[in-house]
Formats: sequence, C-alpha cells, structure tokens
Amino acid sequence: MKPNTKSTVIWIQGITCNGNSHSFLNYSNMALFAASFEMLYHPLLFTAHTLESLLDKPEAFDFLIVEGAFTKEARYLQRFGRSFPEILEPLANKARFIVCVGSCASFGGMFRLRDPRHISGALFNAKEKGGYWDEKSNVVNIPGCPAHPRWIAETMMALREGKTVLLDEFLRPKEIFAYLAHHGCLRNEYFEWKVDCKQLGEKEGCMFYEHGCLGPNTHANCNKILWNDVSSKTRAGSPCLGCTEFDFPRRALYETHKNMSLPQTPYGIGKRAYYTLAGVAKSFKIERLEKKLIDEDH
Repeated sequence: MKPNTKSTVIWIQGITCNGNSHSFLNYSNMALFAASFEMLYHPLLFTAHTLESLLDKPEAFDFLIVEGAFTKEARYLQRFGRSFPEILEPLANKARFIVCVGSCASFGGMFRLRDPRHISGALFNAKEKGGYWDEKSNVVNIPGCPAHPRWIAETMMALREGKTVLLDEFLRPKEIFAYLAHHGCLRNEYFEWKVDCKQLGEKEGCMFYEHGCLGPNTHANCNKILWNDVSSKTRAGSPCLGCTEFDFPRRALYETHKNMSLPQTPYGIGKRAYYTLAGVAKSFKIERLEKKLIDEDH
C-alpha cells in the first residue's frame, strides 16, 4: 500500500451491544489512526457513505470490521429490509481483510447462548471450528468483551503495513494473545503463595482461589498495556472474567470452580504438578502478604 494512501474501512454490526465500538472510540491515539485509515462507514458515526450505497458499489476496500455475533436467521437481525447475510456477503467478497472485533464476532459470545445452532462467531462456534463460515482465509479474530482499542488499531496498522501477523489456533494475533492476563498482574506474589483476597475491591490478595479470577487461564495482554493507560480489572480489585476465550461467558463468573479444594489448574500446568506445588506453598505463612499494603491506622 502506498505510504500516503489511507486504508479504507467499513465497520458493520451483527448481534451486538455496541461495546466494542464504544471501546474503540476511546482509543487514545485516534488522531494517529485517522491519519492512516478512512472510515467509509460506521453505524455510530456520521460518514460520507451510507451502508446501503456501499453494498451496491463494485470497488474493493481494505478492512471489513465486524462487531457482534453472526447469524443466518433473518428473525434475529435485519437492517433496512435486508438480512445479515445480505449485508455481510457483498462486503466480505470485496474486503482485503476481515477483522472480527469482540468475543461475539470471534466465538459467538453471550448472544450464542440464546441459540447455539443459529448464532456463532465468523469461523468458530465457541471452541468448535465452523461458525457462520466453514472457511475464510482473510479473517483475524480480536476477541474481548470488549476488545481493547489498542488491539484493534495495532493489528490493523500491522496488516496495513504488510507485516506478517502470526495467528494462534483461534486466529488471534500472537503478538497480543500469546500472553496471559496473569502476566503483568500486580497480585502475582499473592498467587504464588496462595494468599487470597478477602473481598472484592481490595488491593491485597489473589482472586484466583475464591473469587473466580481467570487471569492464569486467559490469553490477553491487558495487564501489560492497561485500560485507558491506567488500570485493569485485577488492579481495580475485580477478577479477570476470561472474556477473550472461546467459552466466555462462563456460569458463576465470580466463583472459583474447585477440585479437591483447589481451583482449576492454570494454563499449561498439569493437575498433579500444580496440586503438589500448591500444597507446598500453602504450608508457608508469609506475614508480609497477610497485611494490608497501606496501614489504615496511620
């Protein structure tokens, strides 16, 4: 692509709550993004084109952003008298890249729970391959509920510049999703010594053992780049809900599922090894970690 030419973008929505749009529109470097991309259409913005006019144009464009779950059922979703497939397919056939933004577009998300047979992600129905499409070679998934705006902008910029974007088995960019939300969490020492948070909102303790935190099982770098460049769920005293994974949302989000009084094993660790390590760590009492970081009496 020529350096001085803007990449063209069309953003459409399936079954959605608009959360990813609102997240993206809070991107802190929006001026930089706007210098490289032209938004031909976005459902929440005033743009030079209507969606109806773009459907009838023969010209190809660069990025089709899809927010929200996919469905072929007209009873679930219609726009100006057209079903979702009648809107999606003409655009998908003209797009250079298709970027599925959010967990609903990637895996079906919470809307999939209503009707798993007819509501899914683009290429996945939860964990299983074969969502709305069985195959599509130019799809990139950026899950999250919502997706972090930097994930969207930086992936699009890399694709625009012709860089190779390595993808994992769920078509997520490895540059972002090779990490775990656990990486960068300020509570890691509490996690290692099995010291749990007493209640939500506290700065002390890990939330993995009692409050359902899925940080050690969730692929995302949000504890490294933070939200609004300031904070994250775990820094604010709330557990990670695993929103970038195929099985989001899980039942009983704020409860830790246990086996033999121990929570599910973190990502990539065998149960026997984890239970052995957990037993050893539990036998130690680290007084410094049992106290508040800031003495409230002074």
